[in-house]
Amino acid sequence: MKHVHVVVSGRVQGVFFRARTRDEAIRNNVRGWVRNLPDGRVEAVFEGNSDDVDRLVDWCRVGPSQAVVEHVEAVEEPFTGAFQAFEIRYRP
Repeated sequence: MKHVHVVVSGRVQGVFFRARTRDEAIRNNVRGWVRNLPDGRVEAVFEGNSDDVDRLVDWCRVGPSQAVVEHVEAVEEPFTGAFQAFEIRYRP
């Protein structure tokens, strides 16, 4: 099992990045959360099977069709098993 903390920069707000990330996470059986940051980036935490998490991180490098992803920072952290589902968070 794998836990990855991701921060995505570029034109990633106002392009349905959070909603599409949630959809991709559910499709890939990944748990965790995604939220917008005040500085225009998107932050997420992904937990699940290593291949599923890697697939979601790879998806973040492209994002939804209107996004322009400039950089993805993905840091593997210790797996926690703390998440029961995947959610959009609305407050940083």
